Amino acid sequence: MICVALPGLVVSSKHGQLTGQGLEGFYRAGRRLLSRCQVRVASREPLAVQARMHGADRARFVGTLRISPSPGPDPDVIVERTRHADGTERITLNNATSRPLRVPVEVALGTDLAPLGVIASGVTGPEVSASVHDCGLRWSSPAGTSYVTADPPPADALASAGLLRWELDLPPGGAASVELRVRLDGAGPVRAVGRAATSPLAVARATGDDPGVEALLRTSIDDLQGLLLRDPAHPTDTHLAAGAPWRCGLAPAEALAAARMALPLGTRLAMGTLRTLARAQRTTSDKQRGMIPGPRRDAGGHLPPGCTGTEATLFFPTLLAEARRWGLPERETEELLPTAECCLTWLRIVVGDGPYLCDPQPGGPVRCETQAHAHRAALLGADLLDAYGRPGGGELRDWARALRAAFREDFWLDDPGGGRPAAALTTDGRPVPYIGSAAAHLLDTGLLGGGEHAQGLLDRVRTEQVARLLGSPAMDSGWGLRGLGLKEAGYNPFAHRGGAVRVQETAVAVAGLAAAGYEREAGSLLRGILAAAEAFGYRLPEMYAGEQRTDGSAPLPHPAASRPAATAAAAGVLLLTTLVGIRPDVPAGTVTLRPVRSAPLGEVGLTGLRVAGAPFSARVSRLGLAMVEEAAGGLQLGV
Repeated sequence: MICVALPGLVVSSKHGQLTGQGLEGFYRAGRRLLSRCQVRVASREPLAVQARMHGADRARFVGTLRISPSPGPDPDVIVERTRHADGTERITLNNATSRPLRVPVEVALGTDLAPLGVIASGVTGPEVSASVHDCGLRWSSPAGTSYVTADPPPADALASAGLLRWELDLPPGGAASVELRVRLDGAGPVRAVGRAATSPLAVARATGDDPGVEALLRTSIDDLQGLLLRDPAHPTDTHLAAGAPWRCGLAPAEALAAARMALPLGTRLAMGTLRTLARAQRTTSDKQRGMIPGPRRDAGGHLPPGCTGTEATLFFPTLLAEARRWGLPERETEELLPTAECCLTWLRIVVGDGPYLCDPQPGGPVRCETQAHAHRAALLGADLLDAYGRPGGGELRDWARALRAAFREDFWLDDPGGGRPAAALTTDGRPVPYIGSAAAHLLDTGLLGGGEHAQGLLDRVRTEQVARLLGSPAMDSGWGLRGLGLKEAGYNPFAHRGGAVRVQETAVAVAGLAAAGYEREAGSLLRGILAAAEAFGYRLPEMYAGEQRTDGSAPLPHPAASRPAATAAAAGVLLLTTLVGIRPDVPAGTVTLRPVRSAPLGEVGLTGLRVAGAPFSARVSRLGLAMVEEAAGGLQLGV
């Protein structure tokens, strides 16, 4: 159970006691401040009866115990523990009897002050020795200092044993509480970006025939709030961490992708993410000039690792162009336009006279999804350049036209089943012939003016074949889109790039299929991932096993998945707004609804979204008819 309000994080097991095993503990900025927090009442541990998340940043644990000698099954004391990612824990003892109780309570504390990465590798050292500090305990090592204070102060504090002790009086039916505060020396309480009044995300709401839509949107936004980070040097700029507990820092490609999917919640997150990454753009005089750096990413058993810097550099102009359509102010767009121009210049330089973009540069394979990202960036980037009277739009469109022609010739593999796109071309031009979820990116063409999507790499006939493949049992697991087709060599339902369901690519597939008119396939994937979300308490992990859904089954978690994850949480926003089909063009003063006419989840209503910086609400009926219920003044509405 992970509570997150970055830079604060707490990882717990479901019995509620922090034992110091595995990843358990309170963290701040990636360091474990407290690893053990074990409560004993009357020398006994409470019997755990329930553990539940109460938002992205807090969890509640309930236990019971009997302390009287009288027979019977009923507990005498109910112990509630509310644990918060900001470093606080409140322990409340409730007297369930009709007589007063005086109970001894002790809390055993300890920590190793280890960094999260070391803990994850399983090579942590012993606990640090404690000392009595103020009304609690303190631990110091060369890595830092943490302390725990208690309110009310303990009656006794034993540093050698790491113990705090109280004698609590509980009136009949009454309660008493102890609050612990975990802090890093020299730092104040955690001030989570997402919990501030200045959070960049609108608190939208969903209603509908399917109760899962409300829970999914609420949880997705809550998780996004918990993963928000502020650029320390530029505190007005916020972006999303990749995910907890493993990746609580900035991952450029994931941050841009998540900000793009979250555009219906407003453009401020996009603006902060773009500004942060603009400062990271390379300004060297070589071929890397204009690139946004990013680490390599494993691509599974069929291809070598790809470069997330390539992905981020292509995502930058795409996000800026689409954020402008959603209402990013002209001043902010113009401020970021030079960075987008540098990204597009990098693209034209590295492809040179050829039609394809290799990944990684130089000399890597020609990946299917990289061509889709590059094609979309070229067309949306050209549109953006034209809007501000900048040169280069025509050249980008000419290159995109050449890419389409070459792609349709080189990447399409004919077979008796109707054909398929190659996953990649090797450096010597041979196709890599397997079907995986990366093909979903061929359907993600991006938003242009008037609510129209840009042209894709595939023609209509081949788009229909890709839709059929993505909707087939080999790819649709019943819980979402498999990363690799069921019958492909090397398929493994737990392989993170070779069979597991990846939530982001499932959402991309749903949105792309719906936009292209393949509603049956989109609806099947949507219902599957919503069922998986219910099984995960509507907090979707970034991935889970691609095993086939059967009656009475549940999706299997992946042990290495981040949960919450920025792209998975933002995917929840994209999935639900896809049902309504919101296509804004704020510069032109219009917003169009193109809903999923088959209404796969029945009636759905969305309130509190943002278009042009103002509240936007819309509804789709059970008949697939859409209606705008609230919008900024002056916008021309169309369906």
